[in-house]
Amino acid sequence: MKTLTADRRLIKIAMDAPYLERDEEHALAEAWRYDHDQEARNKIAMSHMRLVVAMAAKFRSFGLPMGDLVQEGHIGLLEAAARFEPSREVRFSTYATWWIRASMQDYVLRNWSIVRGGTSSAQKALFFNLRRLRARLAQGDRQLTSQAMHEEIAVALGVSLADVQTMDARLSGNDASLQAPVGHGDAEGGARLDFLPSDAPLPDEQVSETIDGERARRWLHSALGELSEREMKIIRARRLSEDGATLEELGVALGISKERVRQIETRALEKLRAALAARAPALTAGMH
Repeated sequence: MKTLTADRRLIKIAMDAPYLERDEEHALAEAWRYDHDQEARNKIAMSHMRLVVAMAAKFRSFGLPMGDLVQEGHIGLLEAAARFEPSREVRFSTYATWWIRASMQDYVLRNWSIVRGGTSSAQKALFFNLRRLRARLAQGDRQLTSQAMHEEIAVALGVSLADVQTMDARLSGNDASLQAPVGHGDAEGGARLDFLPSDAPLPDEQVSETIDGERARRWLHSALGELSEREMKIIRARRLSEDGATLEELGVALGISKERVRQIETRALEKLRAALAARAPALTAGMH
């Protein structure tokens, strides 16, 4: 009730704002543009609030609060007042209309659905014109199928047929929560989320991977026992460390050349391949 009262008050203020004559509007625009007179800018904006209300009414079909639409339109109106060039000899209402509409359209796109859509200019045109074009085609003499209707809309707006079909499906239904229950009672089914397919491995696959992983770790630990102390140090620094030391860094630490480090590493890897091949040939296929 409070929201409704506030909306009515805002609309009344907008409708009671006086009109500006062309000369007065021009003088106020110059006062703001050249003297940065905030009061002049606010007076221009307030005198055009009825334009905001009229445009907000056109967007009510998207199910968003009228008050919010008016507030968003007011933001666009203030932006237009701040950017208006009086030297262009254009009435402010003509210039402001674009800013008001753009502000409201952005608000609708942000809040109509939790799924972000209409990011390109073509997609925005499709979002805001699909219902109007579909209603116009439905009222014609021809009995068009949904496919034929979508094809004509796609041609009219310069978008693909798939885009029209996807957008029509989105506009035909509201967002549905994945937590919403499925069935008529609490004991039936569960939430929608429970019926989504999972990419996670099946329980038996998870157990198998755990067993295989543990077995592989045991084999690798055993194979590492075949290495000398220096070979072990190089393999751990080069292959088993997240950072991965360079040949030059290890050469400095061990007091040998980086070429010698490379030779020792190569020999150590050959020992590991041989040791692992004796235990599990499949593990050696990915070692390079």
